[in-house]
Amino acid sequence: MTDFKKGLEGLDQGPRPSESEAPGAPPQAGDLPPHPTVDALCQEFGEAVLRHELVAGDEHIVYVPAERSLEILTWLRDTGRYDFLQDLTAVDYGGGRSIQVVYQLWSIPAKLNLRVKVELPLDGLEIETVYFLWRAADWLEREVYDMFGVVFRGHPDLRRILMPYNYAEGHPLRKDFPLRGRFSRAEQTRRALSMKTEDHYSPQELEMAHALGQTMPDPFNADVPDQSQFGGMGGAG
Repeated sequence: MTDFKKGLEGLDQGPRPSESEAPGAPPQAGDLPPHPTVDALCQEFGEAVLRHELVAGDEHIVYVPAERSLEILTWLRDTGRYDFLQDLTAVDYGGGRSIQVVYQLWSIPAKLNLRVKVELPLDGLEIETVYFLWRAADWLEREVYDMFGVVFRGHPDLRRILMPYNYAEGHPLRKDFPLRGRFSRAEQTRRALSMKTEDHYSPQELEMAHALGQTMPDPFNADVPDQSQFGGMGGAG
């Protein structure tokens, strides 16, 4: 069996569960200081606020179910006045545990900070997009999709943003991702050396350049005119 075929083994089966279930999230903190938004959330959504934690002294975190995340986040933007999405990322603690999608919110009018987490099982990495709530989520959701494999339903342009569009080794920030990648060093080198200029661009970028009549840049031939019109190499975005 070739290195290429060995590298593809198991990719279609997804991540393998750990032999023993690792401990879950840290226990809920003791007597938590009040947070006006958390209190209002509990009144509005009741049991949909799964738990409330405090970290780093004053960082409030609420956990909500994936099936109601868009509803709750919409309420936070409209009623809670959380008009600024500071960050959207994910955390994989490994050991077969769920991947956490993290929304870091800030209310400019109220000067309040709140972190919302949604836990997704490894066999159900899908959640509604918040692109239409905060446009800042556009590239952030693409990064989480690229690095962790979380699919954001309804995102208008969900594709890789850091890795090449045709990257075949999976999602690099997952704990089940090998440190050296899924392919051997020889196969990775072979793939890198065999790449053509076109491979550095997504099909959408190639189609757009063709429609605009732009020429394909040749980084090894400085005499090719108008290379700057096509943009730099390597951008998956």
